[in-house]
Amino acid sequence: MSEDVARPTAKLSRVEKAAILLLSLGETDAAQVLRHMGPKEVQKVGVAMSHMTNIHKEQVEEVMAEFVDVVGGQTSLGIGADGYIRNMLTQALGEDKANNLIDRILLGGSTTGLDSLKWMEPRAVADVIRYEHPQIQAIVVAYLDPDQAAEILGQFDPKVRLDIVLRVAALTTVQPAALKELNLILEKQFSGNANSTRTNMGGVKRAADIMNFLDSSVEGPLMDSIREVDEDLSGQIEDLMFVFDNLADVDDRGIQALMREVSSDILVLALKGADDAIKEKIFKNMSKRAAELLRDDLEAKGPVKVSEVEGAQKEILTIARRMAESGEIVLGGKGGEEMI
Repeated sequence: MSEDVARPTAKLSRVEKAAILLLSLGETDAAQVLRHMGPKEVQKVGVAMSHMTNIHKEQVEEVMAEFVDVVGGQTSLGIGADGYIRNMLTQALGEDKANNLIDRILLGGSTTGLDSLKWMEPRAVADVIRYEHPQIQAIVVAYLDPDQAAEILGQFDPKVRLDIVLRVAALTTVQPAALKELNLILEKQFSGNANSTRTNMGGVKRAADIMNFLDSSVEGPLMDSIREVDEDLSGQIEDLMFVFDNLADVDDRGIQALMREVSSDILVLALKGADDAIKEKIFKNMSKRAAELLRDDLEAKGPVKVSEVEGAQKEILTIARRMAESGEIVLGGKGGEEMI
């Protein structure tokens, strides 16, 4: 962002504006804001903060004014508390400041053992639960965000992976004793008390969400294994999965909103491996000039690895799901809800 820092604020992304706002608040107030953000949000803001240099006074004033206008028109921010990713804060602020910030956030919140898992690296979470009872593993995987859960599943061998997904799909509620047991297992690393009531988590939809984030090399064999065990369940999971091709079923207004949140580099990579229907859907929801530039970029882009294309598509799907959860767009396709 260093070369773009003089851009008018209208051309800055929402994440860049958020980074400018947090940098302007100072460390203590920024900590209070970050405490109410999820790990993925803080990761993006942390990267943007680390790229900020020579921010103009005019930019700060415009961002502040826009923030006041937006907040003034709302009755509630509607934000939920969650964990966040330590590495991104370290990258943005340096290790000492990041550690101080983490302490302030955690001391000011009510982070439970399961919530704290959300800012651990997937490999570390897998190591913690590797030798625990399969049902405990399933509870952890069902509780975490689908993309993090998918990375955790990737750390296990196929047989264990299959068992966990089947258990996640079968979950409906979790009894207090199970949550208490999990907190006891992790008591040296996390804090929190067991809930007094059953907790809803898991289910076929959650299993489908997790499957969406698995690499194709893992997702295909795993789905085949599920089909061998329970053909009806595999069909239910497939019906609920939302894949990149399903973006063709999103309405034009939704596609336009989604494209405003996606960088051009990621979009070009994702479209390299997309069907013509998806490409045309994107092109028709851009200005004629922007569509021409995108076509030129696609033609000029040389061969790319399949893993890079899949990674770009997953990044766009992550944004789409977040926007769907907040009500900004409605997803169609396999997992979409019928509209009347």
